[in-house]
Amino acid sequence: MAASMASQAVAKGLRIATSKHILLDKAKCTWLSPRRWLNLQEYQSKKLMQESGVAVQRFYVADTASEALEAAKRLNAKEIVLKAQILAGGRGKGVFDSGLKGGVHLTKDPAVVGELANKMLGFNLTTKQTPKEGVKVKTVMVAEALDITRETYFAILMDRSFNGPVMVGSPQGGMDIEEVAASTPELIFKAADQIKRLYDLFLKVDATQVEVNPLGETPEGQVVCFDAKINFDDNAEFRQKNVFAMDDMTEADPTEMAAAKWDLKYIGLDGNIACFVNGAGLAMATCDIIDLHGGKPANFLDLGGGVKEKQVYEAFKLLTADPKVEAILVNIFGGIVNCAIIANGITKACRELELKVPLVVRLEGTNVHEAKRILTESGLPILAADDLDDAAKKAVAAIKK
Repeated sequence: MAASMASQAVAKGLRIATSKHILLDKAKCTWLSPRRWLNLQEYQSKKLMQESGVAVQRFYVADTASEALEAAKRLNAKEIVLKAQILAGGRGKGVFDSGLKGGVHLTKDPAVVGELANKMLGFNLTTKQTPKEGVKVKTVMVAEALDITRETYFAILMDRSFNGPVMVGSPQGGMDIEEVAASTPELIFKAADQIKRLYDLFLKVDATQVEVNPLGETPEGQVVCFDAKINFDDNAEFRQKNVFAMDDMTEADPTEMAAAKWDLKYIGLDGNIACFVNGAGLAMATCDIIDLHGGKPANFLDLGGGVKEKQVYEAFKLLTADPKVEAILVNIFGGIVNCAIIANGITKACRELELKVPLVVRLEGTNVHEAKRILTESGLPILAADDLDDAAKKAVAAIKK
């Protein structure tokens, strides 16, 4: 069965969330809960590079059109590039709700920088990677534009198959590296020579990836990092306080942030059946089965492994706060999770939140018989399901009644 659009969206969302890790020793097992990946704007990544002696364009950051104009004058450059700062790719081809096309503009006139910034700041920019409504631009970067005689792609990233960092390079830079890999894989190679300062930065900030696209050469022979993205190991937050203090939370979904406070992972979708699961694979399977039976997932909320009753309660608060939700499907496979804890959390939430929408529950695994007893004796109108297919059918049918 082909993956539904919903499960594809879930998969995409999970790629921007850290995986959980289990640490084992002879005496104990510790479950490390995930947190949202650290997201830095382009200018923040370039500041980190500057601090490590990596060559980048001269630049300033502005929050108002007048600041952008002053920055352009202060640069005193032959040509200036103005870039909207949002946490999404494809800015150059994006469109603002002000009518301006493109989130990246070149000009030789500082006055034009002020005019363009006036049409960027405070307006939503929509790209192929943003939500339909776009993302509000609150900051712009005003940088010196340099001529590039040669563009390359370069990245350092953690690679499981090598048990550590590898360097990846391509003579084709300034474009979508995934596109290059698909169409001309022979142009992708793993570099043997270290680019020392970038590698030093990689180690210094506990990065999982440092990507430069393009890494360009100017007519004068200077090698410059023209665009940069850095990903970080979130487990290193305790020793990277200054870096993590830069985290830009302004574009984060409020519900995702509320979920993260309780070590829950939430991804919003556009349907009306809330999915309450544990595990990414189970989440995507649940979305697919709902889709197969003619329903549409409203979201999925992943409990993870080390769940407590309070987290179940808070999860229900988040799900029921969504006005799109017309039914809730709970699909839990208790491996690390104790099903009885889930059942107690469900009954508490149903009573205290006075649940108004149909609730379908499918539980399997650890302590499942005790969990089913708790649900049965609660007297609550919970629709029990024998398996995932039965659960999806009941959730879709409950909405159609």
